[in-house]
Amino acid sequence: MRRVPLLLAALVLLLAGCTTASDDDAPPPSASPSPPRAGRWQPEPGQTWQWQLSGRLDLSVDVPVYDIDGFDHPASTVADLHRRGRKAICYISAGAWEDWRPDAAKFPRAVLGRGNGWDGEKWLDIRRTDVLGPLMAARFDMCRDKGFDAVEPDNMDGYANRTGFPLTAADQLRYNRLVARLAHERGLAVGLKNDLDQIPQLLDDFDFAVNEQCAEYDECAALSPFIEAGKAVFHVEYELQTREFCPEARRLGLSSMLKRYDLGAWRRPC
Repeated sequence: MRRVPLLLAALVLLLAGCTTASDDDAPPPSASPSPPRAGRWQPEPGQTWQWQLSGRLDLSVDVPVYDIDGFDHPASTVADLHRRGRKAICYISAGAWEDWRPDAAKFPRAVLGRGNGWDGEKWLDIRRTDVLGPLMAARFDMCRDKGFDAVEPDNMDGYANRTGFPLTAADQLRYNRLVARLAHERGLAVGLKNDLDQIPQLLDDFDFAVNEQCAEYDECAALSPFIEAGKAVFHVEYELQTREFCPEARRLGLSSMLKRYDLGAWRRPC
């Protein structure tokens, strides 16, 4: 989730009675780390990237990794990126409901919580893995079928926000591990989005990290376990100038750039 106050989100006008399920309602998380499957991509520290979720996709950026909206782009776009020698990450919201998505009506009202600060979005009750597991599996099927190499499941830290549900850290770990396993079962790499406090527990489950504004909040060092494990950290800032965060980002081995909140084509890499 792009970390910006509700008021600012409104100004920039961006789109982007529940029963708790028992552990028996969904497959248990893997007891041991999932090793890289043959052919599964492993992003490496230092790889440059482009993250574009709005506007006409600019395919001319000379970087090895593109992160784009999984619903908005057809298989032909992913194939075009591959022909250009690039890997493609499929952006999907896993922890929040978005009212404009084609599968929005499949989410029962009981799993929809408070707004998350972005127009048309609401937090999901991640305890309901019986409901959300199949819905996320279908989304990841779409990513796989379009030829994506990886998924970026967004909104993976609901337990740390006011969601309207009494989510715990244990609920979040269980759900995030389920999401990671669903991706791996489809041969897709998967990134941990934000959720810095749970990196020690989730490092083995995820192939890379995606972070917003760790420099602004003085949190970037928390991402070092990914770098030390040989896993990329794709990082953006919105409010700082490159001179304010790039030296530290380079020292830590992050793949960093400055973006605007609309996540259009514009970028200024470190």
